Amino acid sequence: MNLEPYVEFAKKAFAREATYRLEVLTEVGSLVLRVYLLRSLWTALYSQNAIPLNLPLHSMITYATIALLMSLILEVDGTRLIREKLREGTIATDLMKPISIPLYFFSDGVGQTVLHAILVIPSLLFALLLVHIDVAPPATLAVFALSFLLGYCVNFFINFLMNSVAFWTLETFAIQLIVRWVSDLLSGQIIPLTFFPGIFGTIVFALPFAAVYSTPLLIYVGVITPAQWALALGVQAAWLLLFSGLSAVVWQAAARRIVIQGG
Repeated sequence: MNLEPYVEFAKKAFAREATYRLEVLTEVGSLVLRVYLLRSLWTALYSQNAIPLNLPLHSMITYATIALLMSLILEVDGTRLIREKLREGTIATDLMKPISIPLYFFSDGVGQTVLHAILVIPSLLFALLLVHIDVAPPATLAVFALSFLLGYCVNFFINFLMNSVAFWTLETFAIQLIVRWVSDLLSGQIIPLTFFPGIFGTIVFALPFAAVYSTPLLIYVGVITPAQWALALGVQAAWLLLFSGLSAVVWQAAARRIVIQGG
């Protein structure tokens, strides 16, 4: 497969996102403010003895800060182009082009992601002025990076499936709202899944949302120990295989059911 066109798609997406410089600066400022607010929130909660097992205050602040930095990248959704192209009616002509449309969506998302990944650097520097975060050992950082990559891909296919519903409904706002709310709550982005008690905790750890945020974050702060790394990464890989397979099936069905809305 010739990857050169997809590299160009990624470059164009990067340039498109970089055009809105004020929005970029606002996003960095917003993230730093959220870091400060979360530090204040968790410090107040921990002062009331709300200390979970294996997650002291400094680890919790590290967890929350890294989660916010991850959100800069994971909240990028290149597959939203599916909805836009369906509304415009251009998806039909796109399917006639000698490219893989799903890979085009992925490369567009990667281009946006690269810009947001660059934003992590100034965001982290500003955040370090407000909070102290733990730096994981090199081996842990490497496994965290691999886990984060797997989580990124799982997140892409979840978004892909969600936006592919537009082939049948022409609009996905409601399902997006529901999935985003559930994901924010049950992925570990806002609240560590170790906070959930008993059987409910077992259930949320078994959901695919945990593979996006919770697994890499718990690896970083040491709750998932080196002895558990292989199992944790294996679960993420299993979710990735499942969702990529479902995406392939849904895309084949959707491509046969093109509905052009408008003129």
